[in-house]
This record gives sequence, structure tokens and C-alpha cells, in this order.
Amino acid sequence: MSRLTFLVLLLVLSITGFAQAPYSTTDKDALKYFSDANRAIDDHVYEEAIQLLQKAIATDGKFIEAYAQLADVYRLRKYNTQAIATYKKVIALDADFNRGVYVKLGETELNEGKYTDALQHLEKYLTYPNINAANTAAANKMITDCKFSINAMQHPVSFTPVNIGPEINTADDEYSPIATADEKTLIFTRQINGNEDFYQSIRQDNKWQKATYLSDKINTPTNNEGAQSISQDGKYLFFTGCNRPDGLGRCDIYISQKKGDEWGKPFDLSPPVNTSGWESQPSISADGRTLYFVSNRKGGYGGYDIWKSKLTDKGWGEPENLGPNINTAFNEQSPYIHADDSTLYFCSNGWPGMGNQDLFVSRLGTDGKWQKPENLGYPINTNRDENALTLTADGMTAFFSSNSLKGFGGFDIYTFEMPVKLRPHVVTYVKGTVADAKTKQPLESAVEILDLQNNQPVYQNYSSPEQGDFLATLTAGKNYGLNISKTGYLFYSENFSLVGHQPNNPFNIAILLEPIEIGNKVILKNIFFDTNKFDLKPESMAELQKLIEFLQVNPTIHIEISGHTDNVGNDQLNQTLSQNRAKAVFGYLVNNQVDAARLVFKGYGKTQPIAPNDNDDNRAKNRRTEFKITAK
Repeated sequence: MSRLTFLVLLLVLSITGFAQAPYSTTDKDALKYFSDANRAIDDHVYEEAIQLLQKAIATDGKFIEAYAQLADVYRLRKYNTQAIATYKKVIALDADFNRGVYVKLGETELNEGKYTDALQHLEKYLTYPNINAANTAAANKMITDCKFSINAMQHPVSFTPVNIGPEINTADDEYSPIATADEKTLIFTRQINGNEDFYQSIRQDNKWQKATYLSDKINTPTNNEGAQSISQDGKYLFFTGCNRPDGLGRCDIYISQKKGDEWGKPFDLSPPVNTSGWESQPSISADGRTLYFVSNRKGGYGGYDIWKSKLTDKGWGEPENLGPNINTAFNEQSPYIHADDSTLYFCSNGWPGMGNQDLFVSRLGTDGKWQKPENLGYPINTNRDENALTLTADGMTAFFSSNSLKGFGGFDIYTFEMPVKLRPHVVTYVKGTVADAKTKQPLESAVEILDLQNNQPVYQNYSSPEQGDFLATLTAGKNYGLNISKTGYLFYSENFSLVGHQPNNPFNIAILLEPIEIGNKVILKNIFFDTNKFDLKPESMAELQKLIEFLQVNPTIHIEISGHTDNVGNDQLNQTLSQNRAKAVFGYLVNNQVDAARLVFKGYGKTQPIAPNDNDDNRAKNRRTEFKITAK
């Protein structure tokens, strides 16, 4: 339900009521103007109706029905200042003329940000008897908004918007900005002569370059493209396309993949995501496996709701409504899931706000459910419509569009520093390239990053075949393992600790994959033991499984598993410890159906360092487990 539906109903009721005699005037000319105005309203010729009602009032300055009708038409045309003044004239002539005047006046004042006045008039409306449940609920909703707004304006949040500049903003409308995780690319919508298309700007030397047309394969000259979401690595663009010939409904969600510098032909996501109804405003999670979007499909809570679909081995799964902690009987739209995959920003006119659409944030609880949303506060939210907010991966900078600030014309794109309490969890990103160790040519390889605490993947994708590059965002405060593999090559192993890590220090890695050749080695960086012990820790299981899969895919290969220590402590104890650690890995593989004849294990103690034993970091490098190809 929208507040507009409720108020249009009230307008219809008032017109019907005023069409009946007797009236507060007997002046024939005034009544003729009034009757002609009603016919103009029936024909939707509202400007003519306004002129006729003004003539009726000029003829008889106490013609209260004409004032009330004129106020309704002003409100319908969104001439709010005139509507407020005219409703007040009705009340001045007769405070009890029609109780509906108070709720319509209150709603108009709420839209204009006159919250104290609106609260007074809405509460007055509820003092009348026999108001039905639906109208009581609608009035109470607006009263809640008024009280929230008065309090919010007394406790403003920090908000200093900055125009992003003429390289992006023009005299046309620019809106719906979204950036890649490395903040190198910004994609947004520009509307020219009523047609919406995508444009992009590249960031160089900390400055956005002049925006360019995104792609003829995505943009069309006759249909609108907008409300987009880009994957963190900038390789996949999800967007809304309306009335396209290959669509299922009025608006559908599409996806296009970038290969090299070119975007591919987009394709419709198909059922169960798209239906014959309305699906729009996609937002893809950082791991690329959960798609949030807006739909008015059956099974929601009313109006437009936010839904999600998870990617399975068979494609996108059956969408799931985000539930009553997000969706209301009104409209929830413009979802933006942050790169931490646990902070959701969206707009709503259902939750308590400043009137119309406000921006909210909800956080994923430990129970896996979304918590009730928090309004971003004043002056981020105002009595106008606020929507389509996105953030940088570090959560510090927000992008939004506005036509109410001094800009270059129409809607412009702005940034502001997000208040600390409204920010998502801290994330950083891993950006890497994969190449052949011998030829240095880029390789398309499988890239997997796991949360080592639960051995669950947080990123699974492929490096691009053109540049061998990949990018993944990671939430701070956790430890991660990275594995890169490709048929015909040894896999690569790395780990990252983001406990206490600063988000402005992303990881950049150049990875050279070694071909499967006798003598080549892999350091198993995600095999873990407690100090001076040789029991495999649970965090090691994912890496061990990778090794098992490698041996299964390459059934003729034989390997030596080796353990190594630093130079601290007794040499004989170090030798024994390294031997036992290698044996522990050997035993795990054999217990998981790897032929023992393909394996040998050996401890080398401190005898094969890969770094000087001169500091803690280098000694940690020397404490390692490796495997080496001994036969193929």
C-alpha cells in the first residue's frame, strides 16, 4: 500500500461529496464555476479546474466547498504551498467542515517538511469518531513519520555532499552510480531526451576521467537501461532492462560479462528470477552467489519488496523474500548489498522516516536474519525522495544522486563521507594476476578464497583469460586461504590475515604457476600446526582437500611431502618435528584414499631455509610444509 493510494481515495470522496447540494453559497455564478470545475476534474483537465475554482472563490469569498476542492486539486498537482494555504482557509471558515481536510493537510505538510504542523493536524483528524481501520492506520503511519522527523532534525548526522565533477555530471540527468572494489571504474546512468543509457568513468591519478558511453551491446536507442550492479572485479554487470524484445515482463534483470575491454551481449536471467511481472534494481553480493532485487511478485508484503536468489549448480534458485524485518506493506526499493555481504542499504516509505522515500541500513544478525533497519538520519534523508545509495568497498564514501543541490543541471552524482556508525564492516580486496612461470603469458585459472575458521569459500571465480587478473573483497577481522589451480600446473597456495588489517592497504599479488614437472615444488601455506606440535589443525582441511584433488586429477604423479623449520631451538628436535609434520600430511592423504606408493615424506629441519632466519617474518616463512614432484 502507498500513501498516494490512500490520499487519492480521499480526493475522490471529497469530489463526490462536493457535487451535492446544498452548498455554503447561493451565488449562481459561483455555483456555475464550481460545477464546470468538477467537469474539468472528471476530464483530468486540472489547470482549467484550478482557474474555474479560483473564479468561484473570487465570486464568493466564503464558498468553502470551492476552497476545499481547490486545495485537493492543488495537492493532486503537487502545488503543495498553495494546497496548504487553501486547506488552512477551509479550516478558518469552518474548523469542522470535513475531517478529511486535516489528514490531507497533514500529509501535504509532511511532504513539505513542516512536521510540527503536520503532527498537529493529523492528531486532530484522529479525534473524530468512526474513522475506519485503514484510514486510522494511514494517519498513524504519518504521525510516526512526523515524530521521527522532529527528533531526527534535533539530532542531525554528519553530511557534507561533494559534486563528483564535470567529467561525469552534465546538464542532463546522471544517477545510480556504482564503483568497482578498487575504485578504478564508476558506472552510472545518464538520461538524454528521456532515454537511459550507461556510461563509465575510469579513475586515474586519483581523478575521474571524462565519462564515455559504455557499450552498444548493452545500451539501446529505444529502451531504457538502468538500476545496475557491478561485480567487485568489474567483470559482470547486472542491470534492469524494460520492454526489451527478449524480456519476460515489463522490466527484467539482465547480465553482461566483460572480456578484455569489451562487454558481451547481455542475456535475460530467466525464471525463476524474472517473471511476467516486474523485476528490477539488482545488487550482486561480493562472492557473486546471491542476487538481491526488487519485485512486485506474489508472496510479498505489499507494494514492491526486496527479494534474493542464490546461485546453485543448476542456476539461480527460487527467490526468497527478505522478510518483515526489511519489507513492509509499502515500498522497499534500491537494495545495495555491501562488499562485506552482511550490510544492506535500501530505500523505503514504509519504515519511520522523513516522508516519502528514505534511506535505511540493515545488518545481518548472528542468526542469519536481517535485523530491523536503521534510518540513515537527517540531513542524509529529507522530506524529498532519497534512493539508490552505494558505497566504496572500504565503506567510508557513499555515492548518491540529487537534483536539489547546486550542480551542473538536473540530477548530478555526489559523494559524502558516511558517518562511522552507519558504515558496513571493514573490507579490503585482493587483486592479482596469474601467469605461466615460464612464458609469463596470462592464464585463466580457478581462484578460490576460503574463510579458514569454517573452511567455507567466500570467493570462487576464474582469472580472466585476457589479462589473467582477478579481484576479490574480504571482510576484515578474519583469516583467509587462497588457492589457484589450472590443469597442467601445480596449484598455488597463500593465506591472508585481516585481523587488525587497514583497509587502505589492499593485497596485490602476481602469481606465476609452475607447470607439472619433476622437481617443481608447492609451499602449502594453509597447512597449520600449533607451536612444537605436529597435529593438523582444522584450518588445514581445505588445503589438504586441494592436494587430494590435485593428485586425483593427475593420477600418475608421485610427490615428496617435506617439513621444514626455522633455526630456533635444538637441531635434533627440529629435525624430528619436521619429520612428524610431513608424516601427518602423509597419513591424512593415505587415510583419504591416496595410494601410499605415490607418496614419500621427509623432514629437513632447518637445513633448507627460503629466507634468512633474521626476523620473525622470515622465520615464519621457513616454518613450512611443501610437496615436490618426484615422478609424472
